Amino acid sequence: MRTRVKICGFTRAEDAVQAARLGADAIGLVFYPPSPRNVDIDQALRITAALPAFTTVVALFVDEEEARIREILQKVPIDCLQFHGDEPSDACRIYNKRYIKAVRVRPETDIAALAGHYYDAAGLLLDAWHPDAKGGTGSLFDWNRIPEHCGLPIILAGGLNAENAYDAVRTVKPYALDVSSGVEAAKGVKDAARMAAFLTEVNKGDRTNYDR
Repeated sequence: MRTRVKICGFTRAEDAVQAARLGADAIGLVFYPPSPRNVDIDQALRITAALPAFTTVVALFVDEEEARIREILQKVPIDCLQFHGDEPSDACRIYNKRYIKAVRVRPETDIAALAGHYYDAAGLLLDAWHPDAKGGTGSLFDWNRIPEHCGLPIILAGGLNAENAYDAVRTVKPYALDVSSGVEAAKGVKDAARMAAFLTEVNKGDRTNYDR
């Protein structure tokens, strides 16, 4: 199985287009004002209008009000929602959109139980826990805590870059990798060479797994 790649935190249309041309399956738009990668509706429209066909657009929210999410969905062509806060499952499924539930993994986190709780999610995104941030910290967590059989497609995030993408694919064998800060020149500004290197390492990991 080919490992999918989502690159998150775009603020510029040209970066998102470059990511799609390099082979990224999905691009993430952050609608969370405290984040340095936050975009407004106008920015999101410029980015989505520039994307080529077959590129999935994921909108990231953190404990956002329902009215704001519905406003964005009415104005921006979003394919999938990503909930990165403490949203209960009932709050994730009311928009008639596929959704991803992000989990910031702590020592006591029961990943298998959460997969059961968010049973209708399109994927469970596992990120590193940080006391002061909701993601994009560039921090790793212990991949050994991921159960072999989870019940949902695993999207691995947290501290990924070209240096560890190969190991992530080989070790975890996730459905997808989600990268943000690991392919940036600055917060919200993606680096084409780093994106290309990351995707190369993911593809290399897939080939190795296929040959095993």
